[in-house]
Amino acid sequence: MNVLILLQAATTQASDWALFFGHFHPLIVHLPIGFLLIAGLLEIDRLTRRNSVSSHTITLILFWSAVSATMACVFGYLLSLGGGYEAETLEEHQWQGIGVAVFAWIAWAVKSENLGRVIPFAQLMYVPSLAVALLLLLAAGHHGGNLTHGSDYLTQYTPEPFRTLAGLPPKQSEIKFKPITDVNQAMVYQQIVNPILQSRCVQCHNADKSKAKLRLDTPEMIKKGYEDGPVIVAGKSSNSELVKVCLLPEEDDHHMPPKGKNQLTEGQIALLTWWIDQGASFDKKVSELKVNDAIRPVLASLGGGPIETDGKPSVASGPMPESPVLTMNVPVADEKIIDELKKTGLLVLPISKEQNQLEVSAVNVKTFSDAQAALLPKLNNQIVWLKLGNTEVSDAALSQIAKLKNLQKLHLEQTKVTNAGLKQLKGLQHLEYLNLYGTAVTDAGLAELVSLKNLKTLYLWQTKTTEQGVVSLKEALPKLEVIGGINEQAIAEFAKATTDETKADNNKN
Repeated sequence: MNVLILLQAATTQASDWALFFGHFHPLIVHLPIGFLLIAGLLEIDRLTRRNSVSSHTITLILFWSAVSATMACVFGYLLSLGGGYEAETLEEHQWQGIGVAVFAWIAWAVKSENLGRVIPFAQLMYVPSLAVALLLLLAAGHHGGNLTHGSDYLTQYTPEPFRTLAGLPPKQSEIKFKPITDVNQAMVYQQIVNPILQSRCVQCHNADKSKAKLRLDTPEMIKKGYEDGPVIVAGKSSNSELVKVCLLPEEDDHHMPPKGKNQLTEGQIALLTWWIDQGASFDKKVSELKVNDAIRPVLASLGGGPIETDGKPSVASGPMPESPVLTMNVPVADEKIIDELKKTGLLVLPISKEQNQLEVSAVNVKTFSDAQAALLPKLNNQIVWLKLGNTEVSDAALSQIAKLKNLQKLHLEQTKVTNAGLKQLKGLQHLEYLNLYGTAVTDAGLAELVSLKNLKTLYLWQTKTTEQGVVSLKEALPKLEVIGGINEQAIAEFAKATTDETKADNNKN
């Protein structure tokens, strides 16, 4: 075992400083590539065309190639402390990188005539050392690409006949998932969950690259979990890291997929949450799991006919009946007011041109405040979807939001909203979706939602609500799907336990 592996094994957890500098490796590593290639081309030009190239120029280029190669080695080692790389490929990449630095220094020492003063005939080492440095550079670059993008990154698209001539195996076709012709008979993991993981997660969590020692490419690896334990807790999506990291703010270092990558849609998160809450089975069909009102329209959007419940078709023969508010015609919005909202950084998007309804989103303006929320009632008829998650709004903004009489969907996740603010939403009779993830809302706030008779979906991850509060709310709103608080089974067990305790108390009396 080489010294680098021993050092890495001795480091139980890389410090923030180490990882900070380590992330400069992809930037620094391009410098020795450029310097060495330029030095090699200049030497070839000098030898073949006998052009006069200043020896000092090549010496200077070689010096900086050696310095930058050494820096790339140091930063690369720091980056490797973060883990998640295939060990054998990482070791080869490390030694090849060290070789590039060593032979670059030798080439510089010979060219600058420093080595010639110590070793006779040192000049004979110049061309071989430069050539070896260039060859190792190509090999290190190849293995670096494998570590980042997978072992077949360079060769996966090699066409015939070059593939055969190079001795490469036949090209593997991209993973093709069986189309869903009947959503009720669709295999939940193979046809619904796995395609989501393959498109959003597997690039960084596979056999060649397993960030946090997590692989999501096979059922066995998903069950195994990651370095800190299980990634899914069957029946408890709110305790499952797979869901938690997707719901963190995109700027959070632990948010997945990382910022800049294709993010999961709300529908995809809902499907993963539903799958986990239903036991995270790898061999069951949709018809074998409980399909609630919240997930039914998402499943229906996958195609394949009506959704069944307990083996019988549901009343809806596709997506759930469209919300009445989405078929409502409202006056055309004043363009001057729309421009006024856009100047604050808000996105104002049409939901339906025929009905003149709008979606307003603060996804690009995290500093959106209570004062700016005063502009929203100017479009009180037209705003149907409002996304203010991860902004600076608090209860004061809800007094303005309460004036949006046609509001159907409201995002307030990761804001300063409290119970007092929710009290102001009682008049939003069209509200069907409310996201309160990461807020300070308690059971008292849930009690304020009882008057929202059309509320169908409520997100409560990382709030201060309790099982008792959720049970009480669901008693008042039986059709409400509460996600991230506790699941249906937990509610049933809690209700049963409460009943048993009551009976026990009565028996004592």
